[in-house]
Parts: sequence; C-alpha cells; structure tokens
Amino acid sequence: MSGEKPRNTFIFKNPPSIKSFASVASDKESEGPMGKYFDKCDDDPYFGEDTWEKAESRLQKTAVQIALHKAGLDASDINFMFAGDLINQCTGSTYGIRDFCIPYFGIFGACSTMAEGLLLSAMMMNAGYGDYLLNSTSSHFSTAEKQFRFPLSYGGQRTPTAQWTCTASGSIILSHEDTKPYVRGGTVGTVVDFGITDANNMGAAMAPAAADTIKKHLENTGTKPEDYDAIITGDLGEVGSKLMNELLMKEKIDIQSVHKDCGVMMFDGKKQDTHAGGSGCGCSASVLCGYFLNEMKDGNINNILFAATGALMSPMLVQQGESIPSISHLVHISNSKT
Repeated sequence: MSGEKPRNTFIFKNPPSIKSFASVASDKESEGPMGKYFDKCDDDPYFGEDTWEKAESRLQKTAVQIALHKAGLDASDINFMFAGDLINQCTGSTYGIRDFCIPYFGIFGACSTMAEGLLLSAMMMNAGYGDYLLNSTSSHFSTAEKQFRFPLSYGGQRTPTAQWTCTASGSIILSHEDTKPYVRGGTVGTVVDFGITDANNMGAAMAPAAADTIKKHLENTGTKPEDYDAIITGDLGEVGSKLMNELLMKEKIDIQSVHKDCGVMMFDGKKQDTHAGGSGCGCSASVLCGYFLNEMKDGNINNILFAATGALMSPMLVQQGESIPSISHLVHISNSKT
C-alpha cells in the first residue's frame, strides 16, 4: 500500500455484538447437510401463501420474528433495519417486513446482501447510532428462476455449472451488549467484471470478486489465512470455489485449508441433483446464521472471515449480451473484541 491508508478496509473501535440470529429454510434445504442447523424448516415452499413472491416475504418475515424472539426484543426496540433480496425493488424484504414498522434501509448486493447489511449496520452502531440494529435477507428458488432465467413451467434444462437458488432466509440483530461474537471490521468490495456472460455460471462470474476482496483484506490487515478458523465465501459453489482458489494461488495466497463455501455446504450435490451447489441471498445468510454463528457461540470456532459474493446481473442486459459484474463484501467476526 506504500504507506497509504486502505480506503476499503476498517477495524471497529467499538465492535458491536451479535445478539441473536435466525435461519429459516424449505424442504430441499432441510434435506441437505445443513438442514439440522436451521431454526425452522417448512416442507411447504409456498409457506402457506398463494404465490412464490408472497412465500418469500413470509419466509423473511419468519426469520425476523425468530431473531426478535431469541433476542427477547419487540420490533419497536429495533432502531434500524437493513434488508434486501433478489426480487425487483427488493419486494421480498419490503412486503415481508412492512408490518414491523421498523425504520428501514432497503439494500441490494445480490447474494452478498447479508455481508453488505452487516457491514452497514456495524458501521452505524460503531458510530453510536442505535441500540439494536437488524439485518435480514432471503431468496426463493422459484422467484429467482422466474426473474433471472425461465419460469418453472418452461421446463428448461439446467447446465452442469448452474447452481440451485436456496429457498432460505437469515436474520441477525446487533447490539452494544458485551457478548460474543463481535463484528470486528471488514472490507467493502469493489465491482469486478471478468467478462462472463453465461447467466448459468454464477460461480465463474463471482470468483474474481471474492479473490479480490479476500486478497485486499489480508494485505490491508497484515493477516494470513492461518490466522482464521475459516474463510467463508457466500455461494461460489463447486465451480466458483475452484476458480477463486486458483486466482488466489496465482497471487501466492493459499486459503484452501480454511476455505468453506456456503453454496457447497448447503446441498449434497450427488443425492440432491443441485449441480454446482447452492446460491441466492438466503444461501450464505442461512448457513452463516444456522451453522457458523452457532459454532462460534459454542466456542468450536473463534475467528472467521465471511466474504459473501453477489452477481450484480440484470436479466435485460444479459439478454443484450452484456457481461455479469460481481462484488464481494467481507466481514470479520470474532469471539474476541481485539
């Protein structure tokens, strides 16, 4: 950095605590390796609603309700909420949380939304604004297929590089209370575009962004991969994870011994026919809230980097032949404040 202060990496002077977290998923996710870790699984992908979009809103609403209950809080206790999803205008979030009457920031980072929300809410809390801040995101297989590829009734064949959008949601509440784990800091990603145009190969599109953000964070903080119990990527899947590690190895950075990918962890690819793995905002959010944060609470792991990844694609521009720009935001979560 030639003595220059990194502009996109920061460490909080007053690290906020993760007070509570919740994860909700549907039937296919419950049948995978992560199924036993979720707070609630519903066998009905409609979640009692009559459209896929309403189902996703119900899914996210349920995750927020569980997080509030686990924290012993009411919606009126929350100062601000950051939430977003994949549906146009973030309607999954907006319609899901409208009854809570919480001051709301709608955000879009595609599948990196949970990391983006965590960074923004932690920044706000570190600056002294608010006692309790809530983050939430979701995705639904059927809403995503309808918007980004083809409606399910079309019956299109999925390519080997395609990933299965998770029907899942995750919510996290931050507070000033001195309880582990803490959000220690992070690195804000920059938009990276390697010219990938295949909407069925999200892993290849997102891998360069993940490699770029992880590299910058390690360099800017002077840390090494072995300093962490896990370096977690959002939903690169099998294809993207391999590509990201190859890109980092070219930079002489080897994270393979501590790398975990939520898209790979979510499903049993052979038994569940999910091709390259899971994806969607709810993929990394539910695995973080269902598995990793519980592992931290139990003291099994103590220091992680959570680098969620998002393909910032527009269906219209992809149809016009444009490439798929991507981003990765990284959050440092630790059981230690220093």
